[in-house]
Amino acid sequence: MSRPIAHDGVVYRRKGSKFWWLSYRDRAGQRQRESTSTENWQQAQRMLRARLEARDGNVLQVVRKAENLSFGEWADFFLENYSKPPLRQPGTHNANLRCVQHLKKAFATRRLVDVGPDEIDLYLRERLRRRVKIRTRKGYREQGLIKATTVHQEMRVLRRMLNVAVRKRLLAANPCAMVEFPVALKGMFRPHYVTWSEQQTIEKNAMPHLRNAIRIIAETGLRVKKELLPMKKDEIDFLNGVLWIPDSKTPNGVAEIPLTKFALEAFQHQLTICGNGEFLFPSDLNRKGHLRSLRTARRKALKRAGIPYFRLYDLRSTYATRLSAGGVADEWVIQMLRQGDSQVFKKYSQMKLQMKREALDKINRRANEMSGVLTQQRSGDRSFDTVLTQ
Repeated sequence: MSRPIAHDGVVYRRKGSKFWWLSYRDRAGQRQRESTSTENWQQAQRMLRARLEARDGNVLQVVRKAENLSFGEWADFFLENYSKPPLRQPGTHNANLRCVQHLKKAFATRRLVDVGPDEIDLYLRERLRRRVKIRTRKGYREQGLIKATTVHQEMRVLRRMLNVAVRKRLLAANPCAMVEFPVALKGMFRPHYVTWSEQQTIEKNAMPHLRNAIRIIAETGLRVKKELLPMKKDEIDFLNGVLWIPDSKTPNGVAEIPLTKFALEAFQHQLTICGNGEFLFPSDLNRKGHLRSLRTARRKALKRAGIPYFRLYDLRSTYATRLSAGGVADEWVIQMLRQGDSQVFKKYSQMKLQMKREALDKINRRANEMSGVLTQQRSGDRSFDTVLTQ
């Protein structure tokens, strides 16, 4: 244990320097001297108090390191250690690269501790006023204003970067907590519920492989890019009606999935058109690979069907909603989705307005008043009891 410190510290003038200097002892009792880089005595006193608080909290070395760390250096460290697989998916890493590219233009040379809520708020407002620039052979061409969803994504990446810095004790708090994100984005991640009639209309106007993919996702809740498209033929057990997922986004995603009759029919039909390769959804461009996306086929099918655009991933939430509407308990739906966090269930399952009306139709307004169902019986020394008649 270090010996008690008699004096906290002093602010003094050093000969030949116009700045105030600090002198204090660390937890080991060693004398520390450093310049405040300011001529203001009050600012020097505040810096001394901050040093002493960091010393008492045993984070003095971390604080001093953070003051010499620039935002650009921390951004590169974050991308290298907290953004790449296996911690994050490749798509997430690519999105982080795009967002950090814009963030570094504004904060790269600043110290990490100097990026406060005011600077972040000014960056947000400035980005919302800018226009989209498209690079052409003749130069850059400006289009409309940058969408609020784009800026919102950048703010989410910045918030995660600073959250990691807080956990590393490089920052006392995340300044993003004091910045208001664009209000227009409250419902940006609300999934679209695909009705059965919509699904049938889309399937009639879709290519065979897309028709099978839509039916499979709606009946199993598979993730599109990570689980469905890379699927191999030997992962399907038609005899027992079971599908094996060897690799998934989360550890809970690696599991056996029972298949419904509709899902088995879709798998069997896809097996007849996929060819002789090992993949169930082979690629036309790479004979040894699988499809990477269904975006083009889906857009054309939705256009022919006259249905507004929605993400194919929304069929996963449709799967969860149909399970809930069928009376399946929430705990079972979470397991069918292969999710580890029960809070994610709120994102996938939706009770539509029609479902709520059907539930209201079941209200019994004469509960406990129905003749012959509930009666009041009185016994000698007992109070009134409500019992079911036999």
